[in-house]
Amino acid sequence: MLDHAKQRLLTLQSTMQAQNISKAVFTDESSIAYLAGFWGYLGIEFGRPTMLVVDAVNPPIVITPLMESEMVGAMTWVEDLRPWEDFGNRGWATVLAEAVGQSPNTLWIERGHIPAIVRNMLDEMYPACTLADISPVLGDMRMIKSPFEIDIMREAGAIAGAMMQAAHESLAEGVPEYESALAVIDAGSRKAATFLTGQGWDQFVSPMIHNLQILQSGSDTSMVHRRASIKPYEKFDPVYFCFCNMAQFKQYKLGFDRMFHIGAIEDAAADVQLAAIEAQQVAIAVIKPGVIAQEVAAAANAVYAARGYATGYRTGRSIGMAYLEAPELKAGDMTVLKSGMTFAVDGGISIDGKTAGRIGDSIVVTDTGSEYLTDYPRELLITDR
Repeated sequence: MLDHAKQRLLTLQSTMQAQNISKAVFTDESSIAYLAGFWGYLGIEFGRPTMLVVDAVNPPIVITPLMESEMVGAMTWVEDLRPWEDFGNRGWATVLAEAVGQSPNTLWIERGHIPAIVRNMLDEMYPACTLADISPVLGDMRMIKSPFEIDIMREAGAIAGAMMQAAHESLAEGVPEYESALAVIDAGSRKAATFLTGQGWDQFVSPMIHNLQILQSGSDTSMVHRRASIKPYEKFDPVYFCFCNMAQFKQYKLGFDRMFHIGAIEDAAADVQLAAIEAQQVAIAVIKPGVIAQEVAAAANAVYAARGYATGYRTGRSIGMAYLEAPELKAGDMTVLKSGMTFAVDGGISIDGKTAGRIGDSIVVTDTGSEYLTDYPRELLITDR
């Protein structure tokens, strides 16, 4: 992992030199993981920024809270590690100012991700400095995944498959939603552990699946992104599982969704779910190098229209170390698809207050089309309990 992260940063430095970008400050966790190979746990929510300062020529600098510095030093390939302290004259602003230097004319930041306290500090300390956006530069690099990255995403897909199987097996009349969430976490964590060696860099990777399970059942399935509750399942209930904030491994995040039905399925619910499945499958069939991103969405939307449904959802999003990368499979995105791009591709319809149709998979674009990173039956899924 660290050799790959180091090579990415060297590639970024070459791009910075070519584009006359002298220095950049990265504050997004996924960007730091991508370039430096580590992530902390005391984030900006605790008022504790972690930053990576990248000079176009000189070695990079990691700025991290003192209490995490030992762990960070063991996880990253970056040698210049500068801890900051909560009190005294070595606060994070002082350490960052030393790394940035005096009176830069232009400083490149991740404009859409930089924490407000860091942005405010830069505005106050460097009032004459232009703050430019480095995000598109790194975003272009991250669009195409290497074989190494795709292998990790396949492992994440296998973990997600174990989670979905556990979700399926948990379903029965009278079982509360949260029991399914517990089964998912247990199965995913156990599967993730099988991919870890406990040696070297691997020893700092936790197998634990976390975040609140996105789950809705019954008429609540139309409420996209509700969390698991104490509500018990009833016969005919549709049950929707979304793993988009849970199916992840070594910081690589996938999209994965399925809809189940308890005991049997009513005709109206079947029609909605079959429309979602068809739209997703048509979209995936369109994906190949040379296709324009919005053309994938147009293919899915044609299915919805032909079946008499309307949808306001995008058809897919690029995935990687961040939950949302570029490009997106939606109207207006003119990005040309290339081999090595990875996407979460969804089918989705909501009938407010009644039901919904949902399915989602992660795929990688290949030279001739695409391959699945996630796998579970793409059909009407009806429980037998």
